[in-house]
Amino acid sequence: MVSTAEVAGTTLRKVTIRLVPFLGLLYFVNYLDRVNIGFAGPSGMKTDLGLTETAFGFASGIFFVGYLLLEVPSNLALHRFGARRWIARIMVSWGLVATAMAFVPDATVLYVLRFLLGVVEAGFFPGILLYLTYWFPQAQRARIVALFMTAVPISTALGATVSSLIIRYGDGIFGLSGWRFMFLVEGLPAIALAVVTWFYLTDRPERATWLAPAERAWLAAELAAERSALRRAEHWTVRRALTHPRVLGLALVYGGIVYGLYALGFFLPTIIDGFQQQYGVRYSVVQRGLITAVPYLVGAIVMVWWGRHADRTGERIRHVALPALLGGLAIPVALYLGDPFAAMVAVTVCAVGVLAALPTFWSLPGTFLSGAAAAGGIALINSIGNVSGFVAPYVTGGLRDVTGSQRAGLWVVGLCMIAAAVGVLTLRGRARDVPVRRGAES
Repeated sequence: MVSTAEVAGTTLRKVTIRLVPFLGLLYFVNYLDRVNIGFAGPSGMKTDLGLTETAFGFASGIFFVGYLLLEVPSNLALHRFGARRWIARIMVSWGLVATAMAFVPDATVLYVLRFLLGVVEAGFFPGILLYLTYWFPQAQRARIVALFMTAVPISTALGATVSSLIIRYGDGIFGLSGWRFMFLVEGLPAIALAVVTWFYLTDRPERATWLAPAERAWLAAELAAERSALRRAEHWTVRRALTHPRVLGLALVYGGIVYGLYALGFFLPTIIDGFQQQYGVRYSVVQRGLITAVPYLVGAIVMVWWGRHADRTGERIRHVALPALLGGLAIPVALYLGDPFAAMVAVTVCAVGVLAALPTFWSLPGTFLSGAAAAGGIALINSIGNVSGFVAPYVTGGLRDVTGSQRAGLWVVGLCMIAAAVGVLTLRGRARDVPVRRGAES
């Protein structure tokens, strides 16, 4: 007779293999379409459209204004209508807007399209996080979210190289400059993958015909027991989840971490371009792309290991605070080092800190939220936290224009991440650590 532990292990392996690589691919395309403006900027877009650093930062960040407005209702809609339909709808919409970026005639249209991109993408990332709570017990979520979120560093690392190659070799195709051709090529996969999503995803474990009956039964019962335990421990309505200080505190912590993520994501190519003047070196477009990839490749490896470590120990708070503190302390150091190699080591440490903190952070809301409350709470945390996505590039670009240097902007990055580390430690008594259930490990 097959033991419960064997059924649990087999089930979680099947679910992981079935869902995580595909969801990671979707997020890869999503994140690349969100940040590829960072590769376009120093590769001709700022010159062609007459953008100052402040204007470029505004164009990068206005995405998050639209994102903020519709995040919560979009996630509640996903909870109501099902992930398969709603995620496919989001992807078609963002693919169309991302493709239209190839044809922007001026700064004003660029601002409008970036705003619309945020509107149509709203709900995608928190929707995926919510979807993962439908399939994985709490004790496995930090590891699973880490695997899923490797799409962030991979999309930036691989995307930096691929985008640089497209910009270089796509210049002149269809009469488009290289950066315009990049937007065209990188917007189309979202539309194609929306069709695949419609047929591939399964909304709930009870409908998973690709699991054996015993596996479906075990997973459904396991997740139902967790939801029941959460409801018994503390009842959370949608309204309470949207107004509770614990949720709002997590949103502010997330904002501090995301500040570092997006400041690096949008301005690291520009920072590396600045090494040429600062250190008297010369890099081709492709070399800049490869250098940009390094911090994110290292970060991808560390974030998976750190997520596994968080699940193995069952500890959450320190697994968020320590990497956030490390990243916050590292980034200002990069500003005062005497050669590009040493500076990139410090930037890499910062990227590792940002990326390692994120997966374990996203296991925290699930320790006290479920159902519609989780849909609203996760979306609110992501929505408020992503205000940093607007503020970070705008402030970083503005400070660059005012001071003529990246130093002031990156000092702000360091302070925001340190504040996030302090903030999550203040939540220690409010978030429960999750005991490791050995029988359910995969």
